[in-house]
Amino acid sequence: MMKKKGVVLLFLLSFFLLVIDQGTKWLVVNQIPYGKSISIFPNFFRLTYVKNTGAAWSLFMGNQILLIVMTLTVLFFFFLYLYKKESINKFDILIYGGLLGGIFGNLIDRIRLNYVIDFFDFTIFHYNFPVFNVADIFIVLAGMILIIKIFKEGDSNVVRK
Repeated sequence: MMKKKGVVLLFLLSFFLLVIDQGTKWLVVNQIPYGKSISIFPNFFRLTYVKNTGAAWSLFMGNQILLIVMTLTVLFFFFLYLYKKESINKFDILIYGGLLGGIFGNLIDRIRLNYVIDFFDFTIFHYNFPVFNVADIFIVLAGMILIIKIFKEGDSNVVRK
């Protein structure tokens, strides 16, 4: 696929996913009081509006400046990688679009609100899994697919390009 067309599609997908993320967060803020839950499947799945000042599993809690700088650094290197990449295929568009959509979704929250809006709340085998959001889903799924792709292809060029 031509690189320019691929980049345009990548950014369109990223923007679409960003809109979904921000839209779900808007719905949560406007429909669920802060700190309250709506039970969907009792003892398993709730929608709970929380404000997360950290990253996954509350890492770096309260360090928004550090998290913003780390995110901007990752984005800088990602865009550098994308610039150097000779071509972008449909699979790359899905992976990178998911990563960018998710990263920007949480970055917007951090900059605008000084925290990230989270709301998916699961209890699995008596373990209350950390509450997360749609952007987190995009980041984790795209990251997992990227790791599988790297191992499947056995191509160290995926990392070096």
